Amino acid sequence: MPAPAATPATAGRPPAVRALTGLLVATAVATAAADLLNWGYAREQGFGLAVRSGWALLRCLGFLILIWHVRRGRAGARPFGLILSVTTVFAVARLIVPRTGAPTWPGVVGFALVAALCTTVVWLLYRSPQVQAFLVRNPARLVVDRRGISWRQVAPRRPPLAAWLLTSRVAAFTYSPLMLVPCLVAVGTIIDGRLAAVPAVVLWFAAGIAASYAVLLATFFALRGRRWARGLLVVVTLLVLLIDLPLCWLLLGVDGLVRDGGPLVAAACVALYALWRADRADPVVPASHPTAVPSGR
Repeated sequence: MPAPAATPATAGRPPAVRALTGLLVATAVATAAADLLNWGYAREQGFGLAVRSGWALLRCLGFLILIWHVRRGRAGARPFGLILSVTTVFAVARLIVPRTGAPTWPGVVGFALVAALCTTVVWLLYRSPQVQAFLVRNPARLVVDRRGISWRQVAPRRPPLAAWLLTSRVAAFTYSPLMLVPCLVAVGTIIDGRLAAVPAVVLWFAAGIAASYAVLLATFFALRGRRWARGLLVVVTLLVLLIDLPLCWLLLGVDGLVRDGGPLVAAACVALYALWRADRADPVVPASHPTAVPSGR
């Protein structure tokens, strides 16, 4: 009886994949170091900076999750790495820029290092043939058949879909956290005595929660070939921007609009661009994983 073929998780990892894993560890460490350096050198260490710093530190956990996916050869590592890298650059950038004056030199150095590492991560994920050939494994699931019950990788059941459509889903799922972070920052204005902001903050929080359910609904049907769901995702994206950006400006000022609105605009641009490419992309990938990857074309 022939031996079963090795999967990406069991076969030897190619040099590019091992380099990517080490690079992700370095990126997580650099992100945490840049955050801590900025906190130490910041001129104002208020409630807003604490919230944004905590959100930046959570991205270290995101890189650890990404390492787990890469080591197991999961196809979803590519779009996850793309969105995580892009939003990490924005998260660190908004920390180093003070309300007035120029940023401190440690913050600038930390941002430059994180930006270079994130750029290299994206380049490896999308331009390295070894990485692309390795990240092809489908997620395992519980299977009941004649041999009994087992937990193993199975072939996708749904028809293949354009990979850019799946990437759009990953980007859209960042809408809710990117809205809730500035909403929590705005809570600081209430603590400072601005009670008139309470209704706006409550509305902001409710909109952030509703955005997650709306994205889930739209992407669920979009992945199943419903054309109307793509239009719904466009409408959700525009509504998120129309709600979040004015609230950033009204409650947090121009500073908050740039710091907190910028990352959301970037995520929305990725989602809309991916939807646009989905109608034109020739390559398809299995739709068994919600975060399958776009081609490098």
